[in-house]
Amino acid sequence: MKTKTLLLGISLFTLGSGLVFTACKKKEPTKVEDVVTTPDESGQSGSDSRDTQSENDAAVNDINNVVVGTKLSGRGADAAGINGISATPCGLTIDSTNILTGTILLNYNGTTCLNRTRTGSIKLSLQGFPNIKWKSTGAVIKIEYLNYKIARASDQKSILLNGIQYLTNMSGGTWINLVLGTPSLVTTVTGTNLNVTFEDNKTAVYNINRKMTYTYPGTILTCKAEGLGTNGTINNLENFGTTRNNEPFTSEVTTPIIWNTTCGGAVIQGAVNVKVAAKGFDLKFTYGVDPSGNPVTVTANNCPYGWKLEWTLAGKTNSKVIGYN
Repeated sequence: MKTKTLLLGISLFTLGSGLVFTACKKKEPTKVEDVVTTPDESGQSGSDSRDTQSENDAAVNDINNVVVGTKLSGRGADAAGINGISATPCGLTIDSTNILTGTILLNYNGTTCLNRTRTGSIKLSLQGFPNIKWKSTGAVIKIEYLNYKIARASDQKSILLNGIQYLTNMSGGTWINLVLGTPSLVTTVTGTNLNVTFEDNKTAVYNINRKMTYTYPGTILTCKAEGLGTNGTINNLENFGTTRNNEPFTSEVTTPIIWNTTCGGAVIQGAVNVKVAAKGFDLKFTYGVDPSGNPVTVTANNCPYGWKLEWTLAGKTNSKVIGYN
């Protein structure tokens, strides 16, 4: 039961924290392009980056949930035991034909779940298997996105991923070890030249580099996300590359992003700065604020109202506070 609760919490993180693309209805507009209203910039680049980051997190969540129930994790499970730890994620079927070579194929069948319709495949290859298992410290899974598409059912806006990333188990262990008392589980997601095609058939190129640290003291699940990338003189980048309009951009985690099940999976702290230098455009996300935009000290009875969005263009700055619910 504790393991199922943990995995539910992780799912809340990836879906509940998707402020734009996967979100349910909000009291206020949550699509960045709906909030940022300037004559020269729609906020699309910031929206695209956060949407894709959220969906990338959701895919990695699926990967963790699937792998932990197979012999790739080192549990001794066979391919038929995939559902032994968690339910198969919605709309996903698992091809384990080549599991003895360390490979699993995740196939998405177009089922709509939580306003998201997913198609395509994700190929997973555990490097060095069978000598290395996923629970091993430093284990690496090669992730290949094969026309993996996420469409928002309400308006058919979509993200199509093609390319390669690497998921590394920095700490060793799995979700099971967190339940059993391991202090933390640390993973990284790194990769270059991920092609991201949107509903208008324009393609961005992203370099996503993230570190995720999970802890579970007292059955309270907490996740901290940090940026690992460097581009020029800018560090702590969770993402950088070119926008759908072929303009260089950076997305810097200036304060680690923290989710916590105390507040139902809402983002309780963190800040991200998205810049499109060619346009002199600067977009800042600050998470875990009160209705006035001030940071909140989170307790069981005091959760944040939402997040603050600030944008600067041509020396002019505007802002808006957006509620989570």
